[in-house]
Amino acid sequence: MTYRITLLPGDGIGPEICEAMARVVAASGVDVEWDRQLAGTAALASTGEVVPAALLESLRKNRVGIKGPITTPIGKGFTSANVTLRKALDLYVGLRPTRVIPELRPEFAGVDIVVVRENTEGLYAGLEHTIVPGVVASLKVITERATKRIATFAFEYARTHGRKKVTAVHKANIMKLSDGLFLDCCRQVASRYPDIAYDEIIIDNCAMQLVMNPTRFDVLVMENFYGDVLSDLCAGLAGGLGVVPGANLGDDCALFEAVHGSAPDIAGQDRANPTAIILSAALMLRHLGETRAAERIETAVHRVIAARTTVTPDLGGTAGTRAMTDAIVQAMG
Repeated sequence: MTYRITLLPGDGIGPEICEAMARVVAASGVDVEWDRQLAGTAALASTGEVVPAALLESLRKNRVGIKGPITTPIGKGFTSANVTLRKALDLYVGLRPTRVIPELRPEFAGVDIVVVRENTEGLYAGLEHTIVPGVVASLKVITERATKRIATFAFEYARTHGRKKVTAVHKANIMKLSDGLFLDCCRQVASRYPDIAYDEIIIDNCAMQLVMNPTRFDVLVMENFYGDVLSDLCAGLAGGLGVVPGANLGDDCALFEAVHGSAPDIAGQDRANPTAIILSAALMLRHLGETRAAERIETAVHRVIAARTTVTPDLGGTAGTRAMTDAIVQAMG
């Protein structure tokens, strides 16, 4: 079977690591036809749009895509292409699995946490306005519909992946209405899954516990902003954003991604770590039902990183992007 998949190389190091990813996917034996599209600065320069209509059409048609990092200007410039894609395609699930490779971070061996982030509302709804000069208000939006569907996803994920517990992360002691509604909805959904343990934790305590005792957590479900922050914290346990996969999922489309930055300072220098995009591709293959191919990729990546002989400088090695990719392909047998 041939899969037609939308590919967004992105900016900076994006094209390099996406090329590495495509090589690894080809070595897995899965037949993929890549539908290459532009987004972000490259798309703006050539089409005048950050997220061109052709890209959205491609994703809606193919229903599966994968992307490299896309630069977002800070405090000015165009709206985040990532946020635009999530809203346009209703990619309401932000999925960030973090499984620590013991040889890379032995102090966190055994950590295997899945962050499930609501992707479409909360503070990231982008509802901001100036009340008077010098005073700006940002609205945090929590709805019953969005919360129940993200909680349902978290419990379904736990059940289908053999997970034992779902923890709702909140700040309902302060934001009693918004986070209170989030908790009420999570509790209602939890009652339908008696086989999955459920508990709750305040976000500041969760951040502390992730540092002190991360193995206590299994699946974490939370609203948008909290998920953005804590998923990066979890990635830090594993060694950074360069070694964890990510996905944005909806009912009709799935977009997998490397969640790290575009690193323009090392673009084109054969120094970028391709791990995150390669593991995201493995996550994508699992989504497509190609479980064996995904396992081969994940095992090979973990084997290469554990050996520490052919890894990029951010992982303590001296190898380039191409050399590390070669090692991963070779480890796949």
